[in-house]
Amino acid sequence: MALATPAFPNGAPLVSVQNLVKHFPIRGGILYRTVGEVHAVDDVSLEIQAGETLGLVGESGCGKTTTGRVILRLIPASGGKVSFAGKDVFGVRGDGLKQLRRDMQIIFQDPYSSLDPRMPVGDIIGEGLVVHGIGSRSEREQAVRDMMGLVGLRPQYARRYPHEFSGGQRQRIGIARALILHPKFVICDEPVSALDVSIQSQILNLLRDLQQQFQLTYLFIAHNLAVVRYISDRIGVMYLGKLVELATTDDIFRHPLHPYTQALLSAIPQPDPTLRRRRIVLTGDVPSPINPPTGCRFHTRCPIARDVCQEKEPTFRDVGGGHRVACHAVGTWGSDISAPGTKG
Repeated sequence: MALATPAFPNGAPLVSVQNLVKHFPIRGGILYRTVGEVHAVDDVSLEIQAGETLGLVGESGCGKTTTGRVILRLIPASGGKVSFAGKDVFGVRGDGLKQLRRDMQIIFQDPYSSLDPRMPVGDIIGEGLVVHGIGSRSEREQAVRDMMGLVGLRPQYARRYPHEFSGGQRQRIGIARALILHPKFVICDEPVSALDVSIQSQILNLLRDLQQQFQLTYLFIAHNLAVVRYISDRIGVMYLGKLVELATTDDIFRHPLHPYTQALLSAIPQPDPTLRRRRIVLTGDVPSPINPPTGCRFHTRCPIARDVCQEKEPTFRDVGGGHRVACHAVGTWGSDISAPGTKG
């Protein structure tokens, strides 16, 4: 069950992404010239209110992780604008950028490769405090012990190395590292996908508890729709570098409007054998992001594609109540698969 949507203020959002673009050049030949581009993210726009969790879902390679990393300036954007608390993220320099790094953090997907194997976990967690010159050595050590306790780790483990911990414990270390600077905005890049199912629930509950305790704002990237439904207030669906649908969690699961969203939801297993759901099987492969299709990028696999879908790119528009969708056929077909199920 998703979190109840909080009463966000009507003011400016904490994070605003406008027409974000990221293309990766493909180089080849003797002179190593640019011979093509990978369209990883194309014209993505979204807003995240303070205290909200926005889930971002889609198939592998759709641009979810790239979107998150471009927002944080971990990789440079090819175009567009990102604002954080009214500040231009791509325009800040020097001390302004350093402060931005404190306020915006990331929890990486892989709890193994994201930790330096040569550093004790206490040093890994407290490294941000050292970089930003926060507190004395004893104060930093105390802050690390306090944060380890908050994420469910014993403070006496601070001198141990990452290889001495399990996958779930390593992800808790990654969470502690992200929160030690008390950021306002955290990108969770598939933080539970590499963990056992029993551990996933523990990490998700931990993230929810920490969000309430520290008043955090999340961009939660994941493949698992059940995970996203549990933790997110709103959900954005990406396909081949573009947002195709964005709405509250309840709207996405009860009334999906885009055929790609419907296909994703139809694949969710039902724990009740008496429930029946029509499975939508998408034919063909995901097109290459090097040469994406004209018009609607989903039309090559869409079961209801029309001629206009091949010729004209649909506008990502609000169809009411903040439910945004990019589809020419919205309103011309049913969405019977969106209900939780029907008795057989």
